[in-house]
Amino acid sequence: MRVKRQEMRRERLSSWVNGRAARMLVHMGIREELKERPQILVVCTGNICRSPMGAAVLRSKFASREIPLSVISAGVSNEEDGHPVYPPAVRVLHEHGYEVDEAHRAHRVSTAELENSGLILAMTTGHARAVKRIAEAVGVPVERIHLWREFDASGLEVAPAGAFGPGGVLSDDHVPRGRHSAHSDFYYSSGDWDVPDPWGGTNADFEATMAVVEKGATGIADMLAE
Repeated sequence: MRVKRQEMRRERLSSWVNGRAARMLVHMGIREELKERPQILVVCTGNICRSPMGAAVLRSKFASREIPLSVISAGVSNEEDGHPVYPPAVRVLHEHGYEVDEAHRAHRVSTAELENSGLILAMTTGHARAVKRIAEAVGVPVERIHLWREFDASGLEVAPAGAFGPGGVLSDDHVPRGRHSAHSDFYYSSGDWDVPDPWGGTNADFEATMAVVEKGATGIADMLAE
């Protein structure tokens, strides 16, 4: 019995070591990509709630750890073009001690933003699909696209070649014809591994989104500070 327990402990330890080594290699790959393009792009639908919240929290985490990367945000749609950060998002950011970019104006992601970003973070699987189409159209490698929740310790692994690569949560992604249009990727998502949309919601909804955003930002900062 004692020998069996020892064997089980050795197996668990071996599995942990192998898993940790694999994660370190993936993290190294992302860091190498960011050395060439030291900018992180966060995307959501209209660029007034989730992506500016994520960018603000990341900037704060990076500043406290002296991580020399810039963080920008954009939408996959142009429906909110020119609008500032949504007031309830501003409020929850301030309540949690984060600065808000007063000059921020919502916009659809540009080719230059995609080309110059070593890491592209999508707030939902729908956003990932939408930004993938845009990236492919302008020749930007889709391997740079990851989901925000790959980094929040919720059980989703960080994939070596991005969310759409081998081992990524969207590696076999396909949507049956007629289920929804490309446009509906702005709003439609499976709900799995998404940062919840607080737009039009209550204070509690914005607090719930902030909690998920902070967990992901902490995981990203931890990875880059390794």
